Amino acid sequence: MDDLKTRGLVLLGCGKMGSAMLKGWLAGGLPPSSVTVLDPHPSEWLQSTGVALNTDLPANPAIVLVAVKPQMMGDALPTLQKLGNGDTVFLTVAAGISIATYETMLGADTPIIRAMPNTPAAIGRGITGIVGNVKVSGAALDMAEGLLKAVGQVVRLDTEAQIRPLTAISGCGPAYVFHLIEAMALAGEKAGLSADMAMQLAKATVGGAGQLAEDSDEGPAQLRINVTSPGGVTAEALRVLMDETDGFVPLMERAVAAAITRDEELA
Repeated sequence: MDDLKTRGLVLLGCGKMGSAMLKGWLAGGLPPSSVTVLDPHPSEWLQSTGVALNTDLPANPAIVLVAVKPQMMGDALPTLQKLGNGDTVFLTVAAGISIATYETMLGADTPIIRAMPNTPAAIGRGITGIVGNVKVSGAALDMAEGLLKAVGQVVRLDTEAQIRPLTAISGCGPAYVFHLIEAMALAGEKAGLSADMAMQLAKATVGGAGQLAEDSDEGPAQLRINVTSPGGVTAEALRVLMDETDGFVPLMERAVAAAITRDEELA
């Protein structure tokens, strides 16, 4: 934090993800005067924070966090090229852009950390995977992890190749869970519940079960067993959901494989 306070931090892009992180940093004690934000369409909230907004860059910031959409990267990064090949760390949360691409844009000697957060970061419940290039020190990774913990948990990857399966699980995963809620609610409605009640039950059940899985000392398999009476109602539903051919596991394996394939195609 001391290095960030003295050298400063640059945030490129302050949409939903950037705003969530900035709120966490400011709440954690980072002075607004240490933050420079570059954003062409700043929100009223951003303008009220006291950060330096769309001003000249600090000469040698500790870190530049790149939080613009991938399609905007080509226009945004040239602004920051003068900070490349130094000891300023570039931390990017933009999806689909490899470390090698950043090295081409900023210089091969630039410390670059690639991160993949997910949308629950907007409420401080995200999980982010990070990996750096060979120029990134342990101290730089610690700094990046500390910043990203403002919006949830952080895991360190061994290789950049692990970004793809991580994206397919935690990056895309919230959409899978949202669809599970939709499916449960529709099934409840077809079974005779009102649409509103079925949706309320599905949301609360998924949210509560997720929190229980995170908080419990028992693993999800044991938690499932705890709910399941032999030969009972839950067991009969699980007989369908755990089918080796058509159940959740093979379905999820196909979904994750499709996500990884598409990610490779878009790279």
